[in-house]
Amino acid sequence: MFTVLTRQPCEQAGLKALSRTPVVIALVVLIVSVVVLVAITLIQIHQQEVLVPGLKYGIVLDAGSSRTTVYVYQWPAEKENNTGVVNQTSKCSVRGSGISSYGKNPQDAPKAFEDCIQKAKAKIPAHLLGSTHVYLGATAGMRLLRLQNETAANEVLASIQNYFESQPFDFRGAQIISGQEEGLYGWITANYLMGNFLEKDLWRMWVRPHGVDTTGALDLGGASTQISFAVGEKVELNTSDIIKVSLYGYVYTLYTRSFQCYGRNEAEKRFLAILLQNSTTDTSVTNPCYPRSYVTNFSMGRLFDSLCTEDLRPGGYDPDDTITFEGTGDPFLCRVKVASLFAPRACHDRETYCFDSIYQPEVKGSFVAFAGFYYTANALNLTGSFSLSAFNASTWDFCSQDWSQLPQLLPQFDELYARSYCFSAHYIYHLLVNGYKFTEDTWPQIHFKKEVENSSIAWSLGYMLTLTNQIPAEIPLIRLPLKLPTFMSLLAFFTGVALLCLAFLVYLYVMSKNQRRSQHALDHAVDSE
Repeated sequence: MFTVLTRQPCEQAGLKALSRTPVVIALVVLIVSVVVLVAITLIQIHQQEVLVPGLKYGIVLDAGSSRTTVYVYQWPAEKENNTGVVNQTSKCSVRGSGISSYGKNPQDAPKAFEDCIQKAKAKIPAHLLGSTHVYLGATAGMRLLRLQNETAANEVLASIQNYFESQPFDFRGAQIISGQEEGLYGWITANYLMGNFLEKDLWRMWVRPHGVDTTGALDLGGASTQISFAVGEKVELNTSDIIKVSLYGYVYTLYTRSFQCYGRNEAEKRFLAILLQNSTTDTSVTNPCYPRSYVTNFSMGRLFDSLCTEDLRPGGYDPDDTITFEGTGDPFLCRVKVASLFAPRACHDRETYCFDSIYQPEVKGSFVAFAGFYYTANALNLTGSFSLSAFNASTWDFCSQDWSQLPQLLPQFDELYARSYCFSAHYIYHLLVNGYKFTEDTWPQIHFKKEVENSSIAWSLGYMLTLTNQIPAEIPLIRLPLKLPTFMSLLAFFTGVALLCLAFLVYLYVMSKNQRRSQHALDHAVDSE
């Protein structure tokens, strides 16, 4: 008799089902662990909150030859490509004349600032006053005073330094900036405000505009005028007129030049001195650029107290002598007389004539004309861009008016400016056409502007933008959805669970394989028997 050993079918099915249960449980736990790991990692990465460090503030005092203006600027503390995205928050014009007029009483120079400084304080959070950098930049008026009387210029700056040491700000000094710096900063301001450096893309991120050219800058102050525009790398010029500037991660090559004594106020002094020089009398002079029926008196000292006019002083000069100027309102004669300020001078080593013996590359592209350029055009009821013929027509019409008619023509009437707008218009014509060589074709590319989106076009903003390259950025703070210890604990726990499940599954697989081998061997033995 043979006995055959066999397994019952029900017993086999039960054992298989029982052996599958740990596998299913392990697989479920493994999958859940992996899902939780991926989920908490994605949440931690994509749901984090970036806490912006806040704003930084800076104050720039534009100490011009005729007035001082206080600007308050702000920018995000983290900055863009090492340069702050700066906005103007307030502007205040200091009463009185420029700080260069305080050469004889320097201790009085900062007293005029008080009202504007108090207004600036009100624009800045109290806890940030101590970290707010304040800069004073003096321009051509102080450059002339330094040449004329360096001691007086230093005393004025020292007086301002002492004043700000008693203020809650971080005062970084009062300095006289060069004409080239003034031109550079004006160019930076114009292009920054017109969006030529940065713009926001669809994702509200700051990027460099594609295919946008920069614009040239024309600045007309009281004592100097500046021209700045981008040029190619291989321009044949004196290297002192070419500078490179890095902004928002890009380098720009510029031609920039400042012309001392060619500011509107100093130019008019020289013009009046020339009229006096060509007059038959030393006490009464006719001025074709003053309106008809306008008469005024100047002391000799007022005309000849500047380095720009001292070479035109008459023999027997007495600063207390008085001169009477009588306006005739003759636009044609005014145009002819003003041309004497731009007598052609040969360029050094060139067979051509230059502006003040300085050769410059040909003007190309668009330009923005601000400061004195804008105010004169505005008085002629012109803004933006317009043709040279339109400018001449408005100039002729304005210069033909009687003095009594000007209060009705001007939006704001001030005798000091009203009497000189005719001269200014003719002066701007000669400066742009005979000086900078704009033509009837290139003139319409000049845009006469005062500000862009409530921010003034002035060198001070470009100065602040440049300085933010030197002000360290603050690192943004990041707030995570899960605190780091919690996140790391969860990460470690579910990683451990997943690894344990994986190890258990491998163990079950190996055991199952070994069991199959043992069973195969047993079955073979039974069959043999």
